[in-house]
Amino acid sequence: MKNICVLVSGGGTNLQALIDAEKRGEIKNGRITCVISSKADAYALKRAAENGIKTRVLARKEYDDTVSYSMAMLDILNEEKAGLVVYAGFMTILDKCVCRAYPNKMLNVHPALIPSFCGKGFYGLKVHEAVLEKGVKLTGATVHFVNEVCDGGPIILQEAIPVFNDDTPESLQKRVMEQCEHKLLPKAVSLFCEDRIEVRGNITIIVR
Repeated sequence: MKNICVLVSGGGTNLQALIDAEKRGEIKNGRITCVISSKADAYALKRAAENGIKTRVLARKEYDDTVSYSMAMLDILNEEKAGLVVYAGFMTILDKCVCRAYPNKMLNVHPALIPSFCGKGFYGLKVHEAVLEKGVKLTGATVHFVNEVCDGGPIILQEAIPVFNDDTPESLQKRVMEQCEHKLLPKAVSLFCEDRIEVRGNITIIVR
């Protein structure tokens, strides 16, 4: 049984999707053991507490630089014996020391079809604004491993939905979350905990 540590910064809708999936028995061989927030007032902490999950706060503003913050995060992950680290709306960039300590053991969900609309500066509503400005007909979400390149780790799962003519960034964000992110993230977490993801270079193979 793998210990899953979830990193959050805000409302925690993806965290809730993980909690609900675990309760339904959809996450095999893994359990959420700790939720770590970069902000003390993140609503995600309340979601965790209401479901009996341990919470910890590591406030980014209390650290002078990325490296010192990342070293503190690494200490916590080691203390919690993390078998898997999941970014669920975690808006703080960590130093490479963390992903090097947990190679192919950190997952992130990105609200677009990587390699489009990803990398530095593409987060939250900014992603959906860019999608609409470009006029693409399909968008979606991607779950990938975290490495030293922003949104550059091996892709695990993707899901696409159509972009409608009357979409706003807010309506598109809502649909991508509900129809893509909330489905893909629990599925990818379970695949990892079941040891069904093989990484070959920058490509993943899902073992049946």
